Amino acid sequence: MADYTIWHNPKCSTSRFVLQALQDAGVDLEVRDYLARPPSASELRDALDRLGIAPRALLRRRNTPHDDLGLGDPALSDDALIAAMAQHPALIERPVVFGPQGARLCRPKEAIFDLLAE
Repeated sequence: MADYTIWHNPKCSTSRFVLQALQDAGVDLEVRDYLARPPSASELRDALDRLGIAPRALLRRRNTPHDDLGLGDPALSDDALIAAMAQHPALIERPVVFGPQGARLCRPKEAIFDLLAE
């Protein structure tokens, strides 16, 4: 098992920047194209716990089915948001990096350097 895992979207310039920073740091790395291999609801819950954030903080709005699915409704439960992200992985903000010292949603992209410094 790799020391670091990145939930990566190769079409995203921020994700590519973070991946390159990890490769430049020479870390043992697993690259997971989360669109091709989406995380399950259980994996999302684990990720949110490691990130220390609520589901809405991991929810991507731009260029996703966010509005079509009515995910802006503040009454929606965390479980409903997690289920939507599991079913539509484009809703997951990226990139997310998991390392031995913690996890980060690398927005802004420079957040990767904080994780690598820990």
